[in-house]
Amino acid sequence: MEAKTAFSAADILLPKKEHMSESWSVCACDQYTGEPDYWAETEQNVGSKPSTLRLILPELYLEDADVADRIARIRETMNSYLEQGIFEEHKNAMVYVERIQSDGKLRAGLVGKIDLEQYDYSKGSISPVRATEATVAERIPPRLRIRSGAALELPHIMILLDDTKQTVIEPLAAKKASMAKLYDTPLMQGGGSICGWLIPEEEQAKILSALEGLAAQSPEEHPLVYAMGDGNHSLATAKAYYEAWKKEHPGENTANAAARYALVELVNLHSPALEFEAIHRILTQIDAEKMLADMTAALELTPSEDGEQVFTVIMNGTTQKYAVHKPTSNLTVGSVQMFLDAWLKDNGGKIDYIHGADVVEKLASEPDTMGILLPDMQKSELFPTVIQDGALPRKTFSMGHAADKRFYMECRSIL
Repeated sequence: MEAKTAFSAADILLPKKEHMSESWSVCACDQYTGEPDYWAETEQNVGSKPSTLRLILPELYLEDADVADRIARIRETMNSYLEQGIFEEHKNAMVYVERIQSDGKLRAGLVGKIDLEQYDYSKGSISPVRATEATVAERIPPRLRIRSGAALELPHIMILLDDTKQTVIEPLAAKKASMAKLYDTPLMQGGGSICGWLIPEEEQAKILSALEGLAAQSPEEHPLVYAMGDGNHSLATAKAYYEAWKKEHPGENTANAAARYALVELVNLHSPALEFEAIHRILTQIDAEKMLADMTAALELTPSEDGEQVFTVIMNGTTQKYAVHKPTSNLTVGSVQMFLDAWLKDNGGKIDYIHGADVVEKLASEPDTMGILLPDMQKSELFPTVIQDGALPRKTFSMGHAADKRFYMECRSIL
């Protein structure tokens, strides 16, 4: 019998108390990819202590010549930690998480497993679990090499719930005193701190009921209950791994197959600690005047600050706001990005994605360059846009700063 909701309890591994330290938990592997000093400092902080750093491959090293050796060492360490009894297993567990971010804000979360049978990352998906950004197929194979043959998975995946009434995660805060605390530790390099509590079975039942309630409240025939926040390509990799596993085990009952699930953290989209920030664009090696003329024609732009979709163009020392009168997406960033993708394919040039408006302004002062400043996406726009448009263009929004991304903590056996 299929579960009514894609999220459920998992057999969760955590280091025993004598092995838990600030060195155990490290930041998501897809952060600080241009900052080797960050990962060198992480290496120094960890030293010889048990750490999730030994169980993951920072993506900074994905293209290095010794990547195969690094992956082999990860597998060896996973097996070694299991053999040494580093872990304590919590069967059929959910963990209530409170993360204090670098800005001091509290972000509550819920760790368990997601059913990959109920997840489809392809554009136009109507599954309960969906990607919010376009999945780049080329990014899956290198990650698949890491997951294939690995004894453990560690999640930096954060999945969002559109829970305006705070029915799923928030009620747990008042029940912490009656729950067993599993960990309470500072996080290295400005990551804040994190606590986790084991959720009793009777509370788990209430959580599952509340999740079913979210689906029931949706007016859609195929409700979107779980939208990817962070770790889109990691979950896509888990899906690819599971689909390959099914081909190797035809006709086998998959209900209890470890490969069918992925460990994740659920977070309420409406948490005050979650902030969406715009990611701006810088275009280089282009004929900026031609690009602007073509974009004006394609999107029917007019110089204006008024309109449902408005963005700013910086070029040749001038800054001008434009309103879109022929949108191709529910979001400004979608209309702009679809045009840019097609134009660059036909005309050449390079695009980069920038977080700070001040950086865009500086870079846009160069010749043959255009800067585009995009508005912040509103949280209320996320679920309706994914339902209407499908997965959003890559780099539509940023969900917090690198130091506040998920740090690895819980593990799960996937053999």
